[in-house]
Amino acid sequence: MSTVKVTKGHGTANDFVILDDPDAGGRLDAETVRRLTDRRRGLGADGLIRVARSTALVDGDQSATHADTAVAAGAEWFMDYRNADGSVAEMCGNGVRVFAHYLVRRGRVDPARPILVGTRGGVKTVTMVADPAGGQAPWYRVDMGRWNLPLLSADDSDRGADSVVSTRGVDVDRPAVSVDMGNPHTVVALPSLDELISAELATAPAVDPVPEDGTNVEYIVVDADGDADPRTGRLRMRVHERGVGETMACGTGACAAALAARFWAGSDGPVDWTVDQPGGAVRVEIESERVFLSGPAVLVAEVALLELDITG
Repeated sequence: MSTVKVTKGHGTANDFVILDDPDAGGRLDAETVRRLTDRRRGLGADGLIRVARSTALVDGDQSATHADTAVAAGAEWFMDYRNADGSVAEMCGNGVRVFAHYLVRRGRVDPARPILVGTRGGVKTVTMVADPAGGQAPWYRVDMGRWNLPLLSADDSDRGADSVVSTRGVDVDRPAVSVDMGNPHTVVALPSLDELISAELATAPAVDPVPEDGTNVEYIVVDADGDADPRTGRLRMRVHERGVGETMACGTGACAAALAARFWAGSDGPVDWTVDQPGGAVRVEIESERVFLSGPAVLVAEVALLELDITG
Protein backbone atom coordinates (compact mmCIF):
# COMPACT_ATOMS: atom_id res chain seq x y z
CA MET A 1 0.00 0.00 0.00
CA SER A 2 1.29 3.46 -0.92
CA THR A 3 0.12 6.82 0.36
CA VAL A 4 -0.20 9.99 -1.70
CA LYS A 5 -0.97 13.34 -0.08
CA VAL A 6 -3.16 15.81 -1.94
CA THR A 7 -4.98 19.04 -1.11
CA LYS A 8 -8.58 19.98 -1.85
CA GLY A 9 -9.32 23.58 -2.76
CA HIS A 10 -11.84 25.74 -4.59
CA GLY A 11 -12.44 29.12 -6.16
CA THR A 12 -16.10 30.15 -5.95
CA ALA A 13 -16.99 26.45 -5.49
CA ASN A 14 -15.16 25.42 -8.68
CA ASP A 15 -13.24 22.68 -6.88
CA PHE A 16 -9.91 20.96 -7.49
CA VAL A 17 -7.66 18.19 -6.28
CA ILE A 18 -4.15 19.63 -5.96
CA LEU A 19 -1.27 17.20 -6.46
CA ASP A 20 2.11 18.48 -5.29
CA ASP A 21 4.71 17.04 -7.68
CA PRO A 22 7.49 19.67 -7.88
CA ASP A 23 9.86 17.48 -9.88
CA ALA A 24 7.10 16.13 -12.18
CA GLY A 25 8.23 12.62 -11.35
CA GLY A 26 4.76 11.17 -10.97
CA ARG A 27 2.77 9.26 -13.56
CA LEU A 28 -0.42 11.23 -14.17
CA ASP A 29 -2.62 9.49 -16.73
CA ALA A 30 -6.28 10.10 -17.55
CA GLU A 31 -7.48 7.13 -15.49
CA THR A 32 -5.70 8.43 -12.37
CA VAL A 33 -7.28 11.84 -12.84
CA ARG A 34 -10.73 10.31 -13.24
CA ARG A 35 -10.26 8.21 -10.09
CA LEU A 36 -9.19 11.19 -8.00
CA THR A 37 -11.94 13.53 -9.20
CA ASP A 38 -14.80 11.00 -9.08
CA ARG A 39 -17.38 12.35 -6.62
CA ARG A 40 -18.34 8.92 -5.29
CA ARG A 41 -15.24 6.78 -5.66
CA GLY A 42 -12.61 9.48 -5.21
CA LEU A 43 -12.28 12.90 -3.60
CA GLY A 44 -14.58 14.65 -6.04
CA ALA A 45 -13.56 17.70 -8.06
CA ASP A 46 -14.12 19.58 -11.29
CA GLY A 47 -10.47 19.11 -12.16
CA LEU A 48 -6.99 18.22 -11.02
CA ILE A 49 -4.08 20.62 -10.68
CA ARG A 50 -0.54 19.28 -10.59
CA VAL A 51 1.97 21.70 -9.02
CA ALA A 52 5.30 21.28 -10.81
CA ARG A 53 8.37 23.34 -11.51
CA SER A 54 8.42 24.62 -15.06
CA THR A 55 11.95 23.33 -15.55
CA ALA A 56 10.80 19.82 -14.63
CA LEU A 57 8.24 19.83 -17.46
CA VAL A 58 10.49 21.11 -20.24
CA ASP A 59 11.05 17.59 -21.55
CA GLY A 60 7.47 16.46 -20.91
CA ASP A 61 5.28 15.22 -23.75
CA GLN A 62 2.20 17.43 -23.15
CA SER A 63 3.63 20.63 -21.66
CA ALA A 64 7.12 20.96 -23.14
CA THR A 65 6.52 23.97 -25.39
CA HIS A 66 4.50 25.80 -22.76
CA ALA A 67 7.01 24.98 -20.03
CA ASP A 68 9.79 26.41 -22.20
CA THR A 69 7.82 29.63 -22.46
CA ALA A 70 7.23 29.68 -18.71
CA VAL A 71 10.94 29.18 -17.97
CA ALA A 72 11.87 31.97 -20.39
CA ALA A 73 9.38 34.31 -18.67
CA GLY A 74 10.74 33.53 -15.21
CA ALA A 75 7.74 31.50 -14.03
CA GLU A 76 9.20 28.94 -11.62
CA TRP A 77 5.90 27.09 -11.17
CA PHE A 78 3.62 25.51 -13.78
CA MET A 79 -0.07 24.69 -13.38
CA ASP A 80 -0.54 21.33 -15.09
CA TYR A 81 -4.35 21.26 -15.28
CA ARG A 82 -6.61 18.34 -16.19
CA ASN A 83 -10.40 18.21 -16.55
CA ALA A 84 -12.34 15.68 -14.48
CA ASP A 85 -12.57 13.31 -17.46
CA GLY A 86 -8.77 13.18 -17.60
CA SER A 87 -8.37 15.40 -20.64
CA VAL A 88 -5.64 18.03 -20.68
CA ALA A 89 -6.88 21.65 -20.51
CA GLU A 90 -5.22 24.90 -21.51
CA MET A 91 -6.20 27.06 -18.55
CA CYS A 92 -8.59 27.51 -15.64
CA GLY A 93 -9.25 30.98 -14.23
CA ASN A 94 -10.48 29.74 -10.86
CA GLY A 95 -7.77 27.09 -10.77
CA VAL A 96 -4.93 29.56 -11.30
CA ARG A 97 -6.08 31.56 -8.25
CA VAL A 98 -6.19 28.39 -6.14
CA PHE A 99 -2.78 27.42 -7.53
CA ALA A 100 -1.30 30.78 -6.50
CA HIS A 101 -2.89 30.52 -3.06
CA TYR A 102 -1.40 27.06 -2.63
CA LEU A 103 2.06 28.42 -3.43
CA VAL A 104 1.54 31.26 -0.93
CA ARG A 105 0.41 28.88 1.82
CA ARG A 106 3.41 26.61 1.16
CA GLY A 107 5.79 29.57 1.42
CA ARG A 108 7.06 29.07 -2.12
CA VAL A 109 6.27 32.60 -3.33
CA ASP A 110 6.11 36.05 -1.78
CA PRO A 111 2.45 37.24 -1.71
CA ALA A 112 3.64 40.86 -1.66
CA ARG A 113 5.05 40.43 -5.16
CA PRO A 114 3.41 39.42 -8.47
CA ILE A 115 3.30 35.64 -8.88
CA LEU A 116 4.12 34.25 -12.32
CA VAL A 117 2.29 31.02 -13.16
CA GLY A 118 3.03 28.93 -16.23
CA THR A 119 0.01 27.41 -17.99
CA ARG A 120 -0.77 25.93 -21.39
CA GLY A 121 -2.67 29.17 -22.04
CA GLY A 122 0.45 31.28 -21.46
CA VAL A 123 2.14 32.77 -18.40
CA LYS A 124 -0.33 34.43 -16.00
CA THR A 125 0.57 37.18 -13.52
CA VAL A 126 -1.30 36.85 -10.22
CA THR A 127 -1.44 39.38 -7.38
CA MET A 128 -3.11 39.15 -3.97
CA VAL A 129 -5.84 41.78 -3.49
CA ALA A 130 -8.50 42.61 -0.90
CA ASP A 131 -12.01 41.21 -1.17
CA PRO A 132 -14.08 44.21 -2.33
CA ALA A 133 -16.92 43.03 -0.09
CA GLY A 134 -14.66 42.82 2.96
CA GLY A 135 -14.70 39.01 3.23
CA GLN A 136 -12.00 37.00 4.99
CA ALA A 137 -11.00 34.68 2.15
CA PRO A 138 -7.99 35.99 0.22
CA TRP A 139 -8.68 37.29 -3.27
CA TYR A 140 -6.31 37.10 -6.20
CA ARG A 141 -6.29 39.19 -9.38
CA VAL A 142 -5.13 37.41 -12.53
CA ASP A 143 -3.96 39.04 -15.73
CA MET A 144 -5.71 36.60 -18.05
CA GLY A 145 -3.91 38.04 -21.06
CA ARG A 146 -5.22 38.69 -24.54
CA TRP A 147 -8.60 37.54 -25.73
CA ASN A 148 -10.25 37.47 -29.10
CA LEU A 149 -13.46 36.69 -30.92
CA PRO A 150 -12.16 33.98 -33.27
CA LEU A 151 -15.13 34.05 -35.64
CA LEU A 152 -16.03 37.75 -35.44
CA SER A 153 -14.23 41.08 -35.49
CA ALA A 154 -14.89 44.12 -33.33
CA ASP A 155 -16.72 45.63 -36.33
CA ASP A 156 -19.17 42.71 -36.47
CA SER A 157 -21.40 43.81 -33.60
CA ASP A 158 -24.28 44.15 -36.05
CA ARG A 159 -24.05 40.38 -36.66
CA GLY A 160 -24.08 39.70 -32.93
CA ALA A 161 -23.50 35.94 -33.20
CA ASP A 162 -21.38 33.34 -34.95
CA SER A 163 -23.02 30.12 -33.79
CA VAL A 164 -26.26 28.58 -32.55
CA VAL A 165 -26.73 26.57 -29.34
CA SER A 166 -29.43 24.01 -28.61
CA THR A 167 -30.02 23.30 -24.91
CA ARG A 168 -32.35 21.01 -23.01
CA GLY A 169 -34.87 23.03 -21.05
CA VAL A 170 -34.62 26.01 -23.43
CA ASP A 171 -37.52 26.04 -25.88
CA VAL A 172 -35.69 27.48 -28.88
CA ASP A 173 -32.14 27.43 -30.19
CA ARG A 174 -30.25 30.54 -29.20
CA PRO A 175 -27.56 32.52 -31.06
CA ALA A 176 -24.15 32.72 -29.41
CA VAL A 177 -20.73 34.28 -29.78
CA SER A 178 -17.37 32.48 -29.52
CA VAL A 179 -14.68 33.88 -27.22
CA ASP A 180 -11.10 32.62 -27.12
CA MET A 181 -9.59 32.92 -23.63
CA GLY A 182 -6.70 30.61 -24.37
CA ASN A 183 -9.39 27.96 -24.09
CA PRO A 184 -12.63 27.99 -26.11
CA HIS A 185 -15.94 29.47 -24.95
CA THR A 186 -19.37 29.96 -26.47
CA VAL A 187 -21.59 32.55 -24.76
CA VAL A 188 -25.39 32.52 -25.00
CA ALA A 189 -27.51 35.49 -23.87
CA LEU A 190 -30.91 34.53 -22.43
CA PRO A 191 -33.88 36.90 -22.05
CA SER A 192 -34.87 36.02 -18.49
CA LEU A 193 -33.77 34.44 -15.21
CA ASP A 194 -36.54 31.87 -15.63
CA GLU A 195 -34.88 30.59 -18.80
CA LEU A 196 -31.46 30.64 -17.13
CA ILE A 197 -32.83 28.52 -14.29
CA SER A 198 -34.69 26.10 -16.57
CA ALA A 199 -31.65 25.26 -18.75
CA GLU A 200 -30.61 21.64 -18.17
CA LEU A 201 -26.83 21.57 -18.22
CA ALA A 202 -26.16 18.03 -17.03
CA THR A 203 -25.67 17.05 -20.67
CA ALA A 204 -23.58 18.95 -23.17
CA PRO A 205 -25.42 21.56 -25.27
CA ALA A 206 -25.27 21.18 -29.04
CA VAL A 207 -23.18 23.94 -30.64
CA ASP A 208 -23.31 24.64 -34.38
CA PRO A 209 -20.73 24.91 -35.82
CA VAL A 210 -18.97 22.51 -33.48
CA PRO A 211 -15.53 23.86 -32.43
CA GLU A 212 -12.68 21.51 -33.30
CA ASP A 213 -11.54 21.09 -29.68
CA GLY A 214 -14.96 21.36 -28.08
CA THR A 215 -16.09 24.37 -26.07
CA ASN A 216 -17.31 25.58 -22.71
CA VAL A 217 -20.80 27.06 -22.96
CA GLU A 218 -21.86 30.01 -20.79
CA TYR A 219 -25.46 31.16 -20.36
CA ILE A 220 -25.93 34.72 -19.15
CA VAL A 221 -28.62 37.19 -18.19
CA VAL A 222 -27.47 40.81 -17.94
CA ASP A 223 -28.94 42.71 -14.99
CA ALA A 224 -30.69 45.89 -16.09
CA ASP A 225 -30.04 48.88 -13.83
CA GLY A 226 -30.61 52.29 -15.33
CA ASP A 227 -29.09 54.07 -12.31
CA ALA A 228 -25.80 52.19 -12.37
CA ASP A 229 -22.47 53.64 -13.45
CA PRO A 230 -22.40 53.09 -17.24
CA ARG A 231 -18.84 51.77 -16.98
CA THR A 232 -19.87 48.95 -14.64
CA GLY A 233 -22.18 46.03 -15.25
CA ARG A 234 -23.51 42.92 -13.57
CA LEU A 235 -24.62 39.62 -15.03
CA ARG A 236 -25.66 36.16 -13.90
CA MET A 237 -24.13 33.07 -15.41
CA ARG A 238 -24.33 29.30 -15.53
CA VAL A 239 -21.83 27.15 -17.40
CA HIS A 240 -21.36 23.72 -18.93
CA GLU A 241 -17.63 22.94 -18.98
CA ARG A 242 -16.27 20.53 -21.57
CA GLY A 243 -15.05 17.34 -20.00
CA VAL A 244 -16.83 18.09 -16.72
CA GLY A 245 -20.49 19.09 -17.05
CA GLU A 246 -22.15 21.93 -15.17
CA THR A 247 -19.87 23.52 -12.59
CA MET A 248 -20.59 26.04 -9.85
CA ALA A 249 -18.28 28.56 -11.49
CA CYS A 250 -15.78 29.03 -14.32
CA GLY A 251 -13.12 31.74 -14.24
CA THR A 252 -12.27 31.90 -17.94
CA GLY A 253 -16.01 31.50 -18.57
CA ALA A 254 -16.78 34.54 -16.43
CA CYS A 255 -14.27 36.53 -18.49
CA ALA A 256 -15.81 35.25 -21.73
CA ALA A 257 -19.29 36.15 -20.48
CA ALA A 258 -18.27 39.70 -19.62
CA LEU A 259 -16.46 40.12 -22.92
CA ALA A 260 -19.48 38.89 -24.88
CA ALA A 261 -21.78 41.22 -22.94
CA ARG A 262 -19.41 44.11 -23.64
CA PHE A 263 -19.30 43.15 -27.33
CA TRP A 264 -23.09 43.15 -27.57
CA ALA A 265 -23.32 46.48 -25.69
CA GLY A 266 -20.90 48.19 -28.07
CA SER A 267 -17.88 50.41 -27.47
CA ASP A 268 -19.65 52.43 -24.76
CA GLY A 269 -20.65 49.33 -22.79
CA PRO A 270 -19.39 48.46 -19.30
CA VAL A 271 -15.75 47.46 -18.83
CA ASP A 272 -15.93 46.50 -15.14
CA TRP A 273 -18.24 43.54 -14.51
CA THR A 274 -19.47 41.58 -11.52
CA VAL A 275 -20.31 38.06 -12.61
CA ASP A 276 -22.66 36.17 -10.28
CA GLN A 277 -22.41 32.39 -10.51
CA PRO A 278 -23.93 29.65 -8.37
CA GLY A 279 -20.62 29.37 -6.50
CA GLY A 280 -20.20 33.10 -5.89
CA ALA A 281 -19.25 36.38 -7.52
CA VAL A 282 -16.05 37.36 -9.32
CA ARG A 283 -14.90 40.62 -10.85
CA VAL A 284 -13.87 40.97 -14.50
CA GLU A 285 -12.06 44.09 -15.75
CA ILE A 286 -11.65 44.70 -19.48
CA GLU A 287 -8.70 46.83 -20.51
CA SER A 288 -8.40 47.15 -24.29
CA GLU A 289 -7.13 43.76 -25.52
CA ARG A 290 -6.53 42.32 -22.05
CA VAL A 291 -8.87 41.08 -19.35
CA PHE A 292 -8.36 40.66 -15.60
CA LEU A 293 -10.16 38.26 -13.26
CA SER A 294 -10.41 38.71 -9.47
CA GLY A 295 -11.94 36.31 -6.99
CA PRO A 296 -11.41 34.22 -3.86
CA ALA A 297 -9.30 31.11 -3.35
CA VAL A 298 -9.75 28.62 -0.52
CA LEU A 299 -7.83 25.52 0.57
CA VAL A 300 -10.25 23.14 2.28
CA ALA A 301 -8.32 20.08 3.44
CA GLU A 302 -5.18 18.00 3.17
CA VAL A 303 -5.85 14.34 2.47
CA ALA A 304 -3.77 11.17 2.53
CA LEU A 305 -4.92 8.83 -0.24
CA LEU A 306 -4.43 5.09 0.16
CA GLU A 307 -3.74 2.54 -2.55
CA LEU A 308 -2.84 5.02 -5.27
CA ASP A 309 0.42 4.53 -7.14
CA ILE A 310 1.64 7.42 -9.30
CA THR A 311 5.31 6.63 -9.16
CA GLY A 312 7.02 6.96 -12.50
